[in-house]
Amino acid sequence: MTMPLDDLTDLSDEVLLARYAQGDRSAARVLVLRLSPRVLGYAARLLGDRAEAEDVAQEALVRLWKIAPDWRAGEAQVTTWLYRVVTNLVTDRHRARQRRAATALDEAPEVADATPGAVAQMIEADRMAALDTALAQLPDRQRQAVVLRHIEGMTNPEIAAIMEIGVEAVESLTARGKRALTAILSGQRAALGYEDEGAEA
Repeated sequence: MTMPLDDLTDLSDEVLLARYAQGDRSAARVLVLRLSPRVLGYAARLLGDRAEAEDVAQEALVRLWKIAPDWRAGEAQVTTWLYRVVTNLVTDRHRARQRRAATALDEAPEVADATPGAVAQMIEADRMAALDTALAQLPDRQRQAVVLRHIEGMTNPEIAAIMEIGVEAVESLTARGKRALTAILSGQRAALGYEDEGAEA
């Protein structure tokens, strides 16, 4: 039995997944609209490549649909499971890149919308490119922890569940990642337009 989309939007991820498993395609549509932007953003931060991130996000959602009939409510949150799958898919791609080899130039950042002025746009684009470049220099686990905590806004227990490690390990990875980012970006403050701001990143 299919419900109107408006009636489905208030349902939890777990209920929507259960409804999809029972044949309600509208529930899947609502779940995709809800989860896709978050999953895509996370994958893009880890990979630094929008097209690859789209592939990863799509694969993660396909896996979610496949396990829907076997989903056991109460064992894990749908988002936790999905982020864990994305993390694993990204790790696989990083390993494949390293095996394939060599050093390729990073792709140029996407051009921002024309809403702010040209100078503000360029400064913001430079800042985002610098952050992405700095994130790319972190070890994979540190990058994952930092992105989940400070960009995705997740709690340490949520990150621990996604990365399948303890909360203390999350805190350690996040702290080391932040220190490394600060060190990497410290020489670029003036170039990135932070010269008038305090010493803290």
